[in-house]
Amino acid sequence: MRVLHTSDWHLGRSFHGVDILEHQRAFVTWLIRLVESEQIELVVVAGDVYDRAVPPLAAVSLWEEAVIGITRTCPMLVTSGNHDSPTRLGFAGPLLAQSGLHLRTSVDDIERPLLIEGAGGVTLAAYGIPYLEPDLHREALGAERSHTAVLDAAMDRVRADLATRGDVRTLVAAHAFITGTGPAVVSESERDLRVGGIGDAPASVFTGVDYVALGHLHGAQEVSAEPHSAAYSGSPLAFSFSEEAHLKSVTLLDIPASGPIGAQRIPAPVPRPLVTLTGELDALLADPATAGHADHWVRVVLTDARRPDDPMGRLRAVLPHAIELAFERRALPSVTAEEDSGGPSRDPVALAEAFVEHVTSTPPEQVERELLRASVERIRVSGISS
Repeated sequence: MRVLHTSDWHLGRSFHGVDILEHQRAFVTWLIRLVESEQIELVVVAGDVYDRAVPPLAAVSLWEEAVIGITRTCPMLVTSGNHDSPTRLGFAGPLLAQSGLHLRTSVDDIERPLLIEGAGGVTLAAYGIPYLEPDLHREALGAERSHTAVLDAAMDRVRADLATRGDVRTLVAAHAFITGTGPAVVSESERDLRVGGIGDAPASVFTGVDYVALGHLHGAQEVSAEPHSAAYSGSPLAFSFSEEAHLKSVTLLDIPASGPIGAQRIPAPVPRPLVTLTGELDALLADPATAGHADHWVRVVLTDARRPDDPMGRLRAVLPHAIELAFERRALPSVTAEEDSGGPSRDPVALAEAFVEHVTSTPPEQVERELLRASVERIRVSGISS
C-alpha cells in the first residue's frame, strides 16, 4: 500500500510580510500530480492545514482545490493542528467522508479508524489524533495536565480498538511535539506548546502501531525507529530563515503486509531559495556573487560600524527579494576598553560616552559629550548636597 504523509501547510500564512499563497498553490498542484503519478492510496495531512483559526477566504478556496484534486485519486485522512480551529476544519465531516475526506478533529474521533484495503491485500487501520491541548482535553480523556498524559490516554483508546481488528497494519496521524532518542530540530516558525514548562512528549507513547505520521515540527525528521517508526514530514514551504537549510519534502510510505515500512522523502518544489548574507554593506554590494542571489529571499546581516544610509533601498537595487535586515554591531574599542578594565571606569563621563557609542555605533559628538558631562556633574552635586 502506498501512503503519502504531509503536514503543516499553514495556508494563509505570509513570509516576512510577503503573500505566499501562489507558492502554496504551486505546491498543491504539484502534490495532486504526484498522488496521481505514484498511485497513492491514502494521503495523510497531520495538522495545521491553516495558519490561523479563522483563515482568509483565499486559503479556504485553496484547501478546497486540494481536497477535490486529491480525492479524485484516493481518500484523505486529515487531523487538526494547534493552528486550526477543530470546529471549522471539521465542519460537515460525516458528509465529506462520503466523498473521501476523512476529518479527525475531536476527541470522539480518536478510536475511529479509517480502514483501507490496499494493493497486495494489505489492510491499513489509520487513526487520527488531533492536537490535544492538555487544559482543554484532559478532562474528556481522564488524564493529567501534560502532553504526555493526554497522548497516553488517546493511544489507550487506539490500542483498545486495535485489539478488535485482527491482522492489520496500523498508522496514527498526530499533531504534537514528539521527541525520540536524539534532540528534535525545531524552527522559529513553530508555535510554543509548553504547558507547565514542558511542551514535548516521548515517542514511546505510540507503542503498538507501525507508523506515526507526525505534524508540528517544520523540518522533516525521524524521531524513533523499529519496532514502530515515527517521523515528521515537515512543512512543504519554509516559513522562517531558520529553515534555510531544510530540504522541504513529503514522505512516501510503502507499507507491505508484514515487515518494515519503506519511507522516502520526495523533495517539494522550491518557489524561492533562502539565503543569509553577512558583511559590510559596501562590500556586499561590490561582491559579484551577491547578484547571483537576485531570485532568492534574502536576509542581510550588516556588520558596518556605522549604520549606513538607506541600506534596504540600496540592497533591493541588487536583491529585489531582500526581506529581512539585521545589524550585528561589533564591540567598539571604547566599549572593549571599559569591559577589559574589570569594572566601571573611574571617569563616569567616559563610561557614558562608551555606552552611547555602543548603542548608536557612533562616537558621541562634541555637543553630546558636553551634555553628558553636564548631566554627570549635576548628579555629583546632587549626591553631595543630599
